[in-house]
Amino acid sequence: MDAGITLSGVHYGVQGKAILHGLDLSLHEARIGIIGRNGSGKTTLLRLIAGLVTPTAGAVRVAGLDPATDRKAMLGALGILFQNPDHQIIFPTVEEELSFGLRQMGQTAGEARAAVTALLEAEGRAHWAKALVSSLSQGQKQWLCLMAVLLMRPATLLLDEPFAALDLPTQSRLTRRLAALPQRLITISHDPQAVETADRVIWLEEGRVAADGPPAEVLPAFRAEMARIGEQDADTDLSH
Repeated sequence: MDAGITLSGVHYGVQGKAILHGLDLSLHEARIGIIGRNGSGKTTLLRLIAGLVTPTAGAVRVAGLDPATDRKAMLGALGILFQNPDHQIIFPTVEEELSFGLRQMGQTAGEARAAVTALLEAEGRAHWAKALVSSLSQGQKQWLCLMAVLLMRPATLLLDEPFAALDLPTQSRLTRRLAALPQRLITISHDPQAVETADRVIWLEEGRVAADGPPAEVLPAFRAEMARIGEQDADTDLSH
């Protein structure tokens, strides 16, 4: 399934506080970056695309379907890799965690187990099958979450600050692995370096699109604005 993604007049708010304002986006490129400061609405946008929340107004469509209501169809359309793998992992062992999505897609326990065994052998990690997830490092947990998602063969991967909790060598390994994937990647980050190789970068500011285009055009403007803000005492006011 080609998970082309559209947002039409999308607003989102919580308890009367507006977070996203009238977003109109058509996302079809192979590599898309979404950048912005903390609180700009990046993660809310990802959650809307994934169908984890529904818009206050407007519509989100993935391959023509509503991701919030067509949950089973989304298993093969979208995969999500969160910043903190501990927020994503459910089961105590590696084998159980990797099998879960396949069972959700209708595979039998035997079919899922065979697919997981084949994956672990191909990755040189056959000895991980019965390992406790709690025994893995942060980078190993992130690998586990990525493999669990890829086993379901989604057309698009949503990446929420995927490098934030990783050391530099692990970041490098994950970057190479992601770059080689055939899936569409939508990477959300506050760090412009994380999206420098994207085909398209969307800059969100206070829930609106501040810029949208090639990284060579968007990122210099973003860096300049972040530098300007950084020179001010921008954190003196209390939030309301």
